[in-house]
Amino acid sequence: MSDATETSGPMLAADGRPLKASLNRALRRQKLRALMLIAPLLIFILVAFIAPIADMLFRSVENGIVEETLPRTVEAMDEWDADAEPVPGEEVYFALFRDMFVASEKKIHTRLGSRLNYETTGISSIFRQSGREVEDIAEIYEDQFDDLNENWTEEIFWAELMGDPEWFAEASATEDGPGPDFVLKEGMEDRLPLTTEAYLAFAEFTQTEDEDNPASENVWPLVHAMLYHDLTGDAAIDGYTGFGSEELQAAKEAVAEFEAVNYKQAFLDIDEDWGSADVMQTIKVYSPTYTPGYFLTAVDLQLNPEGVEAQPDDQAIYLKLFWRTVWMSLTITVATILLGYPVAFLLANLPMRVSSLLMILVLLPFWTSLLVRTSAWKVLLQQQGVINDVLVWSGLINEAGRLVMINNQLGTIIAMTHILLPFMILPLYSVMATIPPSFVRAAKSLGATNVTAFRRVYFPQSVPGIGAGSILVFILAIGYYITPALVGGTTGIFISNRIAYHISSSLNWGLAAALGTILLAAVLILYWAYDRIVGIDNVKLG
Repeated sequence: MSDATETSGPMLAADGRPLKASLNRALRRQKLRALMLIAPLLIFILVAFIAPIADMLFRSVENGIVEETLPRTVEAMDEWDADAEPVPGEEVYFALFRDMFVASEKKIHTRLGSRLNYETTGISSIFRQSGREVEDIAEIYEDQFDDLNENWTEEIFWAELMGDPEWFAEASATEDGPGPDFVLKEGMEDRLPLTTEAYLAFAEFTQTEDEDNPASENVWPLVHAMLYHDLTGDAAIDGYTGFGSEELQAAKEAVAEFEAVNYKQAFLDIDEDWGSADVMQTIKVYSPTYTPGYFLTAVDLQLNPEGVEAQPDDQAIYLKLFWRTVWMSLTITVATILLGYPVAFLLANLPMRVSSLLMILVLLPFWTSLLVRTSAWKVLLQQQGVINDVLVWSGLINEAGRLVMINNQLGTIIAMTHILLPFMILPLYSVMATIPPSFVRAAKSLGATNVTAFRRVYFPQSVPGIGAGSILVFILAIGYYITPALVGGTTGIFISNRIAYHISSSLNWGLAAALGTILLAAVLILYWAYDRIVGIDNVKLG
């Protein structure tokens, strides 16, 4: 008898692979299939829900327009002490001149003016006026260089002076279009730093915005102004022997006799408000890339050079609107509970044939446009409307005592209660339909009255439906803006109406985003409080 030898090793699957590896592979495939099934929904949620909320959160603090439009001015203002010197010195206005010239050519200075106008009224008109006249400041230098040598006004001369020889050869041979991308001549940035910066901005704008060739377009007067400052400063052209060296040397000797510009006075001549401390300090305060200014405005505060201050009483409206929105939404929620609970109870306890017919009546409003339903309430609620006419005809009120039910909070509550009522009835009905009638009969058989049986047996089981309906109605109500806008007047509008106004009319998207973020946070806090008190696990739809 021979000894049997036993070999130990991993268990193998039918295909010869280790069983453990084969199981892991099968699980991975199963998870991948499941992920592919939910991927469309996940992508939809990310694109249609998460991304807009993230963008709203970003817009509520983003403030890059000041630094992007006035980069040199922002940098110069870092050295300005507003406490010691209410209005900045010449160096800030020199930087402002360079930034404003480029911004006016790109037509973006009005956007910045509109942004700053949200903080200090009147700045928008200052920027518009300055954008039209800032070129006149630079033309003083352009005219003087032209009188010195007409080459300084020739676009081809500037292109050969500033451009790389290979680029110039190709660009000068181009007849149509922007030509090759501009390439700066080697060493020119060290010789004429300010001129180089201005010409690069001109070349980039000409090729990208105008789609023209810098070698065939007149240079900006800004370039002449910067050449003047280079030549009166530390321009290193003494050893330069390339193209235009003679003109540069002659210009350097002549610029001492040029008429110079006082940039601060030039801006004051355009608009005296450029000498206002409020205007300049507003630019400084809102120069950072991110700002809390929108959120402060959303809670009736304002960011000033002195710090955070309360808004004037005639401008403090947002906290009142927030409180009004929450209070009226809660009132509407309670009203839908009081009206919807008996209807849901009736639907749940009637025979199926009858309850199905009545359910159609509950769902009927969904087949009608929200705008039509709201407009119908305008007809019903106005002083000469149907409800007042019926009350006068019945003798309950006289002609002089017609009720004011439109363009106020009462009109908003009535209309929104009617519109949101089905959203309360449906969750209540779905929960009540699952409550066995035998529970109430058992309570009565043990001696409970109808009221006691309802209070101690039936009602507690319907609470999850109340919770689900309340959350649904409240969240819908707090974000409504069409119905309050049509029937609410000035006292019945919600904070959402103000958000819509800033998005569509004032275009203050930052403030609209801040208001929306606060509203979202309020809903989440209330949702958290509800979860702590009632428990979200107790909310169900049947």
